Amino acid sequence: QLQLVESGGGLVQPGGSLRLNCVASGVSLDYYYIAWFRQAPGKEREGVSCISRTGGTSTYADSVKGRFTISRDNAKNTVYLQMNSLKPEDTGVYYCAAEHTWHRNLCIFQSMDYWGQGTQVTVSS
Repeated sequence: QLQLVESGGGLVQPGGSLRLNCVASGVSLDYYYIAWFRQAPGKEREGVSCISRTGGTSTYADSVKGRFTISRDNAKNTVYLQMNSLKPEDTGVYYCAAEHTWHRNLCIFQSMDYWGQGTQVTVSS
């Protein structure tokens, strides 16, 4: 059974940076694409970024393009989300999620099979 654990959230000032980590256990991530979602208070959950199982394809929400970078290290069974130039509107609980696929370059925001417990990101002065 695949389990995902996020870490790296916290309180940061506007313009600051954080790196979120999503560590998988139980199953190799080699055949899973990974997506990061976030949910702000009173808002629906939204897709932030995703990366294909090979790392060859990545997608970003328009609101984070140019500021966030997703990457993965399959040898460490870990996916990262580097967040720079953070804004107060980036505040929320960030979740990583995994979906099994045979496609090398599939990366879409959809209903995912496996979810982590989430990590809180707060951007405030």
